[in-house]
Amino acid sequence: MSRRLHLRVNPIACEAHGLCAELLPELIRLDDWGYPILDVPDVPDQLLDLAWRAVDVCPTMALSLEEGDPLER
Repeated sequence: MSRRLHLRVNPIACEAHGLCAELLPELIRLDDWGYPILDVPDVPDQLLDLAWRAVDVCPTMALSLEEGDPLER
């Protein structure tokens, strides 16, 4: 059984540029100050390409895709 990938935001590195939410509004919304909120961190297969793109364009490298259970951290 393969494990799903999930998004993770490093709140210390994030500077609220908002590019992630522009590229992946299905999974990422912004709070009142422009910081990303991930209501459901698991990434469905059909959104993986967009999720990788959002990770790649993050100017502070605050967004990552990881394997495993996001609640274990």
